[in-house]
Amino acid sequence: MTEIPSETAESNVTPEPVKLETYVPPRALFIVAHADDIEFGAAGTATLWTAAGSQITYCIVTDNGSGTDDPEMTRERLVQLREEEQRAAAAMCGVTDVIFMGYPDGTIVPSLDLRRDLVRVIRRVKPDVLITMDPTLMFTPSNDYINHPDHRAVCQTVLDAVFPAAGNRMIFPELLAEGLPPHKVTYVYLMFSENLTLTIDTTTTFDNKIEALKQHKSQINPDELAGFVGQWDKVLGEKAGYAYGEGYRVIKIN
Repeated sequence: MTEIPSETAESNVTPEPVKLETYVPPRALFIVAHADDIEFGAAGTATLWTAAGSQITYCIVTDNGSGTDDPEMTRERLVQLREEEQRAAAAMCGVTDVIFMGYPDGTIVPSLDLRRDLVRVIRRVKPDVLITMDPTLMFTPSNDYINHPDHRAVCQTVLDAVFPAAGNRMIFPELLAEGLPPHKVTYVYLMFSENLTLTIDTTTTFDNKIEALKQHKSQINPDELAGFVGQWDKVLGEKAGYAYGEGYRVIKIN
């Protein structure tokens, strides 16, 4: 069981541990590079949390306009289509607040402008938990995939935005003038990490995850989903005693 002590106002009182396997954050923010990234890694968790009353916001950093080799598809059409698909996928998980930042797909770098924009989102949403990918993943264990550079650049910048910038009023002071005071995130959950510390039981929401993924019709063959995605989540879940699970490396920021 993953247990992290909760905060307490009295230093002489031993805090009750937070059981992260069943913890439902009041507010959660999921930040990823592309439409469909959340669905592959954390849609089961999102569905569990919204059903339990959590307020969840999705933030998609790119415009998703490079996700095709079809010569008949224009970038403008694909951007609109993938936004529609992402909103439909989010709705399958009970999520209605979706932010599209519109950075050009396929060319993200960890810039200060992107960091500032992410701090702005964090301060607006005020999440207790922020979910993103683990930026240290370069290759899959099977050595058949190089992690997309957008994934690595976005998620590294997300972590740089979380700490120290989002919680420090001296960094990006122009955001104070926008009415956005500092906000300190308590937990960061990293998807697709090689150092997992938490598995959430998503047995009851696995079907929602598959239906959410099916909304990304421009990107995904729905006939293949239950096979390879189901196998990922089945392996993770069984290690923790569940039928299906989603795994995270959890960082608690003190």
